[in-house]
Amino acid sequence: MAQTALVTGASGGIGEAIARELAKRGYHLVLAGRQKERLELVAESLPNATIRICDLSLATDIASLISESPQVDILVNNAGFATYGDFAETPLAEQLDMIQVNVSALTQLTHSFLPSMLDRKSGKVMNVASTAAFVPGPLMAVYFATKAYVLSLTEALAEEYKNSGVSFTCLCPGPTQSGFQERAKMAESRLASQPLVTSEFVAERGVADLLAGKVLSIPSRTDQIKLWSLRLAPRSLVAENVGKAIDRVRR
Repeated sequence: MAQTALVTGASGGIGEAIARELAKRGYHLVLAGRQKERLELVAESLPNATIRICDLSLATDIASLISESPQVDILVNNAGFATYGDFAETPLAEQLDMIQVNVSALTQLTHSFLPSMLDRKSGKVMNVASTAAFVPGPLMAVYFATKAYVLSLTEALAEEYKNSGVSFTCLCPGPTQSGFQERAKMAESRLASQPLVTSEFVAERGVADLLAGKVLSIPSRTDQIKLWSLRLAPRSLVAENVGKAIDRVRR
């Protein structure tokens, strides 16, 4: 019997690419997201895929997703979004919704599906963060902070349950061709003009690390080197340099 993988934010970008990688390996897929038509198109192109329409900023939708997914062998918490702009000028409601989706929903889904994995002594959880998890991010302060939470949580759970048969992987891609920049309205950002890796590249590396039980997955060698060098720099300089990289081309 095929095992089941639940992938949130599966209607496009990295989430869709991860779903396709898991489909290649024979997993039954539960694709969760808000965009019904897009999810249906993705599911039609994959074997053994079902969809769950849900908005992870809503507690009722999270509860429905949990109740409709009785057994999950692989949980991929990919859903998330960002806002771009000055903190004080960004609507508070948008930032609180971002915390709800990027942090609270991820935490609730992990907490809900983990006990049955522990009972079976088998299961895998992938939390999709970002290279943003390692640094502060001026002009995207809340987004970067949410990804730092995701990384910290994943590493802590990996240690806490290292002898349980359940593994935890944090996928930390750098800038990726995924539609993320467009949704975050980052067209004016210097970051958006950088060379981007593909969602397929990120998914291939990430799923390989997930199945191998690797805790930290940074797909790009270039990003690995950048993050290593940042560890040696003073925190104040890190924030300044990241801010310059994210800043608008014209202010």
